[in-house]
Amino acid sequence: MNTSRWLTVMCLAASMPAYASSGFKPIELKDSEMAELRGRYVMPGRIISFGIVMSSTWTNAVGDSITGKASMQVDASTITPQFYVQTTGSAGTGTQQNTGTGNVVGGAGLGTGTGVTQSVRTAGDGNTAYNNVGINVTENGFAPANIVQSGQVLVAGGTVTGDSAAGRVSVSAGNGGLQMAIQGNHNQGNSLQQIGGGQVLQGTVLTGDRNFVSNMTQLNVVMNNGLGNAALNCNLDQLKGLRTLGY
Repeated sequence: MNTSRWLTVMCLAASMPAYASSGFKPIELKDSEMAELRGRYVMPGRIISFGIVMSSTWTNAVGDSITGKASMQVDASTITPQFYVQTTGSAGTGTQQNTGTGNVVGGAGLGTGTGVTQSVRTAGDGNTAYNNVGINVTENGFAPANIVQSGQVLVAGGTVTGDSAAGRVSVSAGNGGLQMAIQGNHNQGNSLQQIGGGQVLQGTVLTGDRNFVSNMTQLNVVMNNGLGNAALNCNLDQLKGLRTLGY
C-alpha cells in the first residue's frame, strides 16, 4: 500500500468515533416538521378495508324529521365501489310549522376552502346543530365480515332524493365526490355535506326556530398488521446492534 492510501485509511479510522457520536446522534423533530409528515404515507397493501358513512338529519319544531344516509365499503372482494343511499322521514305532531323569518348573509368563501370546513350560521332561536367528522383506524388485520349494504345505488352524476314534512334531502355524486343536502320546509334553512377533491365540508344555515340538525361523516380504515414475525425480528436485531454504538 502506498503512503497516500495508508494515510487515507488512518484518517478515516481516526474519524469514525467522532462521526458516529455526532453525525448520527438522534435529534428531536419540531412540531411543524411532524405536522408535514404525520399520516401522509401508507405502504402498499396495508389498507385492507375502507368505508365511508355520511348521514344528515333535520328535525323541526313540531317533530317532523328527514334523514339521508350514504355508505360505501371497499375491500379486496369489491369489484366496483358503490354508494348506497337510504332516505327516511317521519311525521311529528301534525301541526303546521311556523315559517322562518331569519336572514343569513355572507359566507360565500366557506365552500372554497381545502381540508375540513365546518360552519353553523343561525338567524333563529332555540336551534341545535352538530357537525362531526370521524376517522376510525384499526390495525388488526381483519376486514369487517359480511357487511350487507342496502338502499338505492347512487350512480355517477345521479341524485337520490327523499321528502317529508320537514323538508327534502338530496344525495348526489359528481366531480369525484359525494354531496348530501337538506332543504328545510317553511324557510327553516338548509344543511350541506360534501367530501371529495381534497375537501370535507359541513355547513348548516338556520333561518327558523327550534330546529335540530346533525351532520356526520365517518371514515373507517382497517389496516393489516404489516410485517410478519420474521421481518419484525430482523428489524429488532438491527436496532439492538445500535445500542453498542450509544444510540
